[in-house]
Amino acid sequence: MLTSLSIKNYALIDTLQVDFNDGFSIITGETGAGKSILLGGLSLILGKRADLSSLKNTEEKCVIEAVFNISNYKLQALFKAEDFDYEAQTIIRREILPSGKSRAFVNDSPVNLNGLQLLGERLIDIHSQHETLQLTSNGFQFQIIDALANNDETLQSYKIELKGYKKLKKELQELLDFQADAIKEHDYNSFLLNELVEANLVDGEMELLEEEYETLNNIEAIKEKLSEAYLLLNEEQIGIISALTSLKNTFQKLSGFSSKYEDLFNRVNSSLIDMDDIYSEVDVLQEQLEADPNRLEVVDSKLRVLHNLMQKHVANNISELIDIKNQLEEKVSFTENLDDSIQKKRLEIDAKEIELNTISNDIHNKRTAIIPQLKEQLETILGSLGMPNAQFKIEIIYGEEFFANGKDDLSFLFSANKGGNFNELKKAASGGELSRIMLAIKSVLSKYIQLPTIMFDEIDTGVSGEISNKMGDIMLQMSKTMQVFSITHLPQIAAKGHSHFKVFKEDVNDVTQTNLVKLNHDERIVEIAQMLGGLEMSSSAIAHAKELLN
Repeated sequence: MLTSLSIKNYALIDTLQVDFNDGFSIITGETGAGKSILLGGLSLILGKRADLSSLKNTEEKCVIEAVFNISNYKLQALFKAEDFDYEAQTIIRREILPSGKSRAFVNDSPVNLNGLQLLGERLIDIHSQHETLQLTSNGFQFQIIDALANNDETLQSYKIELKGYKKLKKELQELLDFQADAIKEHDYNSFLLNELVEANLVDGEMELLEEEYETLNNIEAIKEKLSEAYLLLNEEQIGIISALTSLKNTFQKLSGFSSKYEDLFNRVNSSLIDMDDIYSEVDVLQEQLEADPNRLEVVDSKLRVLHNLMQKHVANNISELIDIKNQLEEKVSFTENLDDSIQKKRLEIDAKEIELNTISNDIHNKRTAIIPQLKEQLETILGSLGMPNAQFKIEIIYGEEFFANGKDDLSFLFSANKGGNFNELKKAASGGELSRIMLAIKSVLSKYIQLPTIMFDEIDTGVSGEISNKMGDIMLQMSKTMQVFSITHLPQIAAKGHSHFKVFKEDVNDVTQTNLVKLNHDERIVEIAQMLGGLEMSSSAIAHAKELLN
C-alpha cells in the first residue's frame, strides 16, 4: 500500500508531504484545484515519461518520492528479475533536472523507466475515464475472465510454447524461401564446384608449377649456362677446381712453417670440397635436364586453368580457391538435403501444435466454466447500482488460430434494458453505465486476485443519489482487503471514507499553489456540507453532512 507521498517543485506544487492509511481514502476538491496534478505526480512514480513543463521553478529540480509497504505483494521475484534491491518498505523516487533529464530510483538504486513501469503496475491501479474505455477492448475482457478462471500459470505456459511455435514457423519459412532461391542457384553452384573439383586443387601447387614452367620453357638457355658452369669448374688448364687444387698444394707445403699458412691451407681445402660438390651437382642437373614439350604443354594448361579460376572467383591463391570450393560443397550439399531439413522442421511444428492445442483447450475449459459465475456476480452488483435489467451475454468460441492468449474468440455483449438487444459494450452502454460496469468488475476481481492499491478517478461521473451511495458501499467493501482511493465530487461517497483529503489552491506571495491536507472530523463536516449545498452552507446541509458521516 501507499504509505506516504512527497512532491517538490512539480507543476503548481511547491512542497507537499502527506501520509496515507490503509482502508478507504477520499480525495475531494473543487474543479481545477489540482487533483489531476496530484495524479500526474503519482504517474511519474509509476514510470510515466516527464518533461521540463513539469517543473514549477525551472531552475531547480523536481523530486517526487513515494513509500510503499509491499510486504504482502509477493514481489521478490520481480525485484530479482529487474535487479532491484528488495525492501518491505520500498521507496521510489523520481527526479527531473532543469536540464530536462530524468532519473528514477528504487530504494536509492538507479533504475530505468521500463523496469519502473513494470513495478508500478504491481503497486497502484489508477482507474481513469481512459481505463473505462479499455473495458470495451477484447484484451481487457479476456484479462477479467482469466483472472477469475485462475489461468495465469496456464497462460504463461501457453505463451512460452507459442513463442517456440512461432520460432519454428519462422525457421520453416526461411528454409522454404532459401530452397526457392537455392534451386535457382543449385545448377550454377554445381557447375562452379565441378570446375574446382576437376582442377584437383593442391595448396602450394601453383608455385611449383610456375617454377617447372619456367624451367621447361627456358631449357636451352639453362643447358647453355650449366655447360658454361661445368667448363669453368673443371677445365683442365683454367678450371676453378684445377686452380684450387694447385693453390691447395702450394699452401700444404707452407703449412708446416706457420699456423697462419696452415689456416690458409684449410680454407682453400674447404673451398675445393665445396667446388667439387657444386661440380657434381651441376653434372647431375645436366643429366636430368631434358626438353619435354608435352610436359610443358600440360603445365602451361594447368596454370591457365588455375589463373582463370582465380580470376573468376577473385582469389589470390589456391588456398582461397580451396576455401571457395568448400563453401560451394556446403551450399550444394545443403540444397540437396533441404527436403530432409524441411520435413524435420514440419514434424517439430506438428509436435508443438499438439502441445499448444492441449494447453489452449485447458484455457478454454477454465474460461467457459467461470463465465456463469462472472455473469451472475456482475449482474447482481449492477442491479444494486440502479441497473436492474442489466444483462451480459458472454460467449467463448474455440477457434483454429493460435492467438496471443489461446485459441478463443470472445463475444462480450451487454444489454442495459429488459427486452433490449445485446450489443458490444461501447455501443450498448453510456459513459455512466460503463463506469458502473467497471466498478463492478473491479469489485469482482478484488475477490479473486491480490489487486494493488487502487485509485478511482471520478468513477462516479454521471451518477447521483442512491446509486452513488451504493458505489461508495462497493468501494468501502473493497477497502477491507486492499487500499482504495476515490477522487469524487459526490458527498455520499466522500462520507464513507476512513480518511478524507482535500486538494485546494491558495495564493502565496502572489503565486498560486496546489496543496493537499488531511481533514479532521469537523473539517469533513464542512467539506461535505459544501459539496451538498455550496460555499454558503445551510444548517440543513450541515445536518445532512453529519448524518452521512454517522
